[in-house]
Amino acid sequence: MTLTTKSPDVTPRADGSVPIKLLHDRVLVSPGDHDGERTSTGGILIPATAQVAKRLAWARVVAAGPTVRNIEVGDRVLFEPEDRSSVELQGREYVLLRERDVHAVASSRHADGQTGLYL
Repeated sequence: MTLTTKSPDVTPRADGSVPIKLLHDRVLVSPGDHDGERTSTGGILIPATAQVAKRLAWARVVAAGPTVRNIEVGDRVLFEPEDRSSVELQGREYVLLRERDVHAVASSRHADGQTGLYL
């Protein structure tokens, strides 16, 4: 008798979310491409090798645990890229964070004249 176990399907959905159940206050995010070259607002090209002080990064939330209170799937969050645990699902890299490790949340769901950005 041979038992075969099939890996769960964690293929990202059309909206970018991932069908995965996180535990507690965990947040799974899809980081932007912050490791390469970038352009300043003045149009100056900054190479990837340029030394910058502690730089925070933005990422899009693709899954959230049941006790996460202030973050929803689809929000953009600001986090410290040095303090991260990464995981690869279906060939894509994601970052696993705790809600308390998120510094800010940018969301369009706040329509009462506020910016939707919480620091």
